[in-house]
Amino acid sequence: MSFTHPALALFDSLPLSERLFVRARLFSAPLEALADACPSGHVLDAGCGHGLLTAMLAVSDRRTVLGIDPDERKIELARGSAGRLPNVTFRCATIEQLGERGELDAVVVADVLYLLPLEQWSSFLAAAKRVLKPKGRLLLKEAEADGSWRHKKTLLQEQVMVRLLGRTQSSGALGFQPRNVLEAHVTAAGFRINTVAGMAAGYSTPHVLITAESQ
Repeated sequence: MSFTHPALALFDSLPLSERLFVRARLFSAPLEALADACPSGHVLDAGCGHGLLTAMLAVSDRRTVLGIDPDERKIELARGSAGRLPNVTFRCATIEQLGERGELDAVVVADVLYLLPLEQWSSFLAAAKRVLKPKGRLLLKEAEADGSWRHKKTLLQEQVMVRLLGRTQSSGALGFQPRNVLEAHVTAAGFRINTVAGMAAGYSTPHVLITAESQ
């Protein structure tokens, strides 16, 4: 579990509520491990939010990072913080709207699919495959529906954040799926799964990370 990271300094100019939100995000999810697992090259952070993970990916000068999110407010906050890095670009867009084809070395997705209706997962993952080079890497981090106390707590927490506080935008869905459903959608989109790892230890959320390769 991380309490600090050099990338946090980029967000010091944001309003206090946004700085606290970014720090809570770092505290609650294994973002550093996700960034460490990402290969070098041209990387997409799909659903970047405030841009914390984008910044963590870009701290290494081995990467150029594009962060996208459909929430214009968050993109503006990201541009004013992580966007100061010379190897970072932000766009207000969904992954399906990107024009890139076979250009990226990696696509990183952290806690995005649970906000989409299950029937939209196929188009999202197909778009991720489309923008990747052959043998490009997909890193997908979600919370899994494992029936644990972590799952129940996370579902309640997200209902508050999305439905009541509006801190996160949803496309009409809000829920988690079992690990085998995540794996099945990744495989159906044309990826070969390399690793599946539970990352809940030390966290109150049932994190799982799937790494896969485009075929």
